[in-house]
Amino acid sequence: MKTTQIFLMFFFCLLFSNLTAQIDVEKKVENQANKKANSNVDQQINKGLNAIEGGVKGLFKSKKPTPPPPPKQIKDTTSKAQNKKPTIVTTAPATPTLQAYSKYDFVPGDKVLLFEDFSQDAVGDFPALWTTDVAGEVNTLNVAPGNWFNLNSTEGTYWYLKDIDFPKNFIIEFDIVPKKGGPRYAADLVLFGEGSHSEMDKNGDPGNCGIHITIAKTLWDTKGYKKGANEKLTGSSAINLVQEEKVNHVIVWVQNRRVRIYHQGGKVLDMPTNIYDGSKFSRMCFKLYRGASSGSYLSNIKITTAAPDTRNKLLTEGKLITYGIYFDVNKDIVKPESYGTLKDIATILNEVPDVKVKIVGHTDSDGQDAANLDLSKRRAASVKAELSNSFGVNGDRLVTDGMGKSQPVAPNDSPVNKALNRRVEFIKQ
Repeated sequence: MKTTQIFLMFFFCLLFSNLTAQIDVEKKVENQANKKANSNVDQQINKGLNAIEGGVKGLFKSKKPTPPPPPKQIKDTTSKAQNKKPTIVTTAPATPTLQAYSKYDFVPGDKVLLFEDFSQDAVGDFPALWTTDVAGEVNTLNVAPGNWFNLNSTEGTYWYLKDIDFPKNFIIEFDIVPKKGGPRYAADLVLFGEGSHSEMDKNGDPGNCGIHITIAKTLWDTKGYKKGANEKLTGSSAINLVQEEKVNHVIVWVQNRRVRIYHQGGKVLDMPTNIYDGSKFSRMCFKLYRGASSGSYLSNIKITTAAPDTRNKLLTEGKLITYGIYFDVNKDIVKPESYGTLKDIATILNEVPDVKVKIVGHTDSDGQDAANLDLSKRRAASVKAELSNSFGVNGDRLVTDGMGKSQPVAPNDSPVNKALNRRVEFIKQ
């Protein structure tokens, strides 16, 4: 019995040992298989990562990042026959919004005294309405359309030949492109009066009274003078300076003795007594000074009366003509320099809410009739939109129309007459 029990115990021990060994073998086999499988997976992953890494490296090695294109540049398109080296002019920044020009508080009047864009002159010629004691000619630039008067020197004077009947209150504005490099002065605008007409008054202070308005890359400088006076009435500022090789639109408002200058969205100078009392201006010239001037291109010189009686014209007479709403050539977007005029009109319309007004756009005769008619209609619509959106005028009170060139107020035979025909009218309904 004992022998039988011992044999059975031995048999079960042997059986358990075999089973344990078999299980250990199966686990070892399974572990090795898992290790092999994991190794294969790792190898495949590594191969994939290496391929991706190699592809990325190859991509960057074979295809370098494309650099951004260079900024657009603008060139002086002076004819090759004149054998001149082109001047490179960089493009101006995007036009700011109307609200950015809220300090433009001037309002041009309803009378244009002078407009000069040199459109009547041939490229390469000296302009017909001017004279000089140095070099100068008419060029074209792709910085802006039209003809430009090249003050092609660093010393000398350029006189406008005709007399101008300057009132006590007027606005003079012009576009100027200072040349690159060189001295600081772009040009010196001189408004002056004289007892008798002279074509070339070469005095440093021409005539018997006047004011120098110096446009420089480093400052604005004004000097009022009068023959026999012991001092100059001066002013200066370094705000919103002109930039070389860009179009700078400069506006000067003269109000009796007061002089205000505007540029690039701000009032850059405001001198209450910059002109001698009793001064009467009748001439205009631009000066360059040896060792100080770099020279410039000039165009779109306009002189208008200022501070019209907007309320009386619109509410009593029933019709207001304005030259103070600005557009680029062949464009219908209202330029920010129009702020003062639009604000003046909007103030009256908001004070008298029952009045309805028709806004009518007009053009000169340049271009196709159909295009001018469409442009005049679009400009009138843009004016309505600005009055409504920027100044809170109820749009239901405003209707618009455009007449193109069909209702001129002057013959389209000269720059100044064409300027008279480019206008916006407000008609009381």
